[in-house]
Amino acid sequence: MEENVTDAHGALPDLVIPERCELTFDLHPVTGYVHSGLTPLQAREENFAAVTGALDDAGVDWFAVRGFEDLATAVGVHGDDRERVFAALADLCARRPGYIQGVVPAPRTPRGPARGDDPKTWEKLAEAQVVRAVWYRTEPTRSLICGPRYGCDIEFWWPEERPDADADGDGDGGADQALVEALAEAPERLAAPRANRVARLIPAESETVEAPGNLFTRIAPQTATALRPVRTRPEFTVPLFDDFDFPVDVVYTWVDGNDPAWQRRRADASGEVYHAESASHSRFTNRDELRYSLRSLHLNAPWVRTIHLVTDDQVPDWLDTSVPGLKVVSHKEIFSDPSVLPTFNSHAIESQLHHIEGLAEHFLYFNDDMFIGRPVGPQLFFLTNGTARYFPARGRVPQGEVSPLDTPVDVATKNNRRVFQERFGRSITQVMEHAPYAMRRSVLDDLEREYPEVFRTTAANRFRSLSDHNIPSNLVHYYGYLTGRAIPSSNRFAYVALAAKDLPGRLARLLERRDRDTFCINDTFVEDDDPEGQNELLASFLEAYFPVAGPYEKAPVGGA
Repeated sequence: MEENVTDAHGALPDLVIPERCELTFDLHPVTGYVHSGLTPLQAREENFAAVTGALDDAGVDWFAVRGFEDLATAVGVHGDDRERVFAALADLCARRPGYIQGVVPAPRTPRGPARGDDPKTWEKLAEAQVVRAVWYRTEPTRSLICGPRYGCDIEFWWPEERPDADADGDGDGGADQALVEALAEAPERLAAPRANRVARLIPAESETVEAPGNLFTRIAPQTATALRPVRTRPEFTVPLFDDFDFPVDVVYTWVDGNDPAWQRRRADASGEVYHAESASHSRFTNRDELRYSLRSLHLNAPWVRTIHLVTDDQVPDWLDTSVPGLKVVSHKEIFSDPSVLPTFNSHAIESQLHHIEGLAEHFLYFNDDMFIGRPVGPQLFFLTNGTARYFPARGRVPQGEVSPLDTPVDVATKNNRRVFQERFGRSITQVMEHAPYAMRRSVLDDLEREYPEVFRTTAANRFRSLSDHNIPSNLVHYYGYLTGRAIPSSNRFAYVALAAKDLPGRLARLLERRDRDTFCINDTFVEDDDPEGQNELLASFLEAYFPVAGPYEKAPVGGA
């Protein structure tokens, strides 16, 4: 099988013809192509290369258009080239079965793309001003299929309609001389068949330029060499107000609760704890979620600059720490007071994350049970002016003072509430979705300067305590909002508790739909559950959802 594999930063090697296969997509049989190591970004680039290569072979001039979609690509061609474009695509689809659908005007029926080697397909598109070409692509397990969302649109740009020189409108042919002269001097312009991010009209005659491919999508790495350069018009290369021009990092906290050395450290530090959950072994169970969470970034958020893995001097045996873009960070490197270590309190560890050396101003904090469910851009988490987005949940924090009967999360959030009541005269009632937390390092720095005792006390608690604050999962977001640097937002999110009675059904729906921006599969504290059954079910689900190994995994013994 021939392969086309992206490297760790998303750059594409030379394109090759992959193995053909038969797939089922949206209950319909389709012809597809198998790529080892397929990513959504690669599927997008492959389809773009197929279309533009066919246009080049046919001698059709084209230019890349900055559209509103990040997953699909778009190229503009002169309307006079319609027949040559259709012929070129039909010929390509006859050699490499592909699919075509009308985009503008929108199809009257919700049917998907039709075979491009069928003459009837082109007859139905006789009046279409935008058509999409797509080749279905999958990976060896056939679990991940990239379909029409990653297609390439061909837009037919026509000369604009000029105003009538008979400006007075009396029909006598009397021309407005100034208008006549203006029309004579104005160059011919081409009009877009639909809206895009830049311009409705561009000069019909203009030199094309080469631009970085990542300029045309926000799901690509923010480096000029991440994607192949593309041909476009100068108008589409101007910096826009909603372009991302700052790096975004990811921080993970991770523990291997199965490690004997770690278990000994925990046993030595164990004492009387106020709540069974605060020292529950389930809080530290390692089900290899980190491997798949990293895969979710590789597949669906390749724009992340650097991943910082914060651990108690532990490293998964499958992790390749030599890969660029990954840094393993010890607790000893970030705690202001190392004497409080070792710690087994996630609140304590989280209170020190902004001390990571080299951490970007904008970063996402992940637990290893958080996943990116489909391709998203950084705009899901940040505005382009740097403002962070946070995702309030429906859950409410109980009223009243802290009590030993409260869960650790409620304790920490009640303590946060007291901070806001004293500082701003406002109360907080909501927790956050257990989704990646978008933060600014400078906001955490300011928060620590203003409330040093909050950070010192939380960091010193080896197990979850009645004096804890949950800083990156709650406190910093409200502080950011009240100081003008964060806003409430939403994402398509799913929360699945491993102890849920309908766990198999929930996981099956997630896998079938793949329609969530983020999701969490959380280890809830339930006595007498079935960890072996949960482990088996979860492992099967994660491997099916994220079948493509990321660049941070060591090659299996004996070869890939």
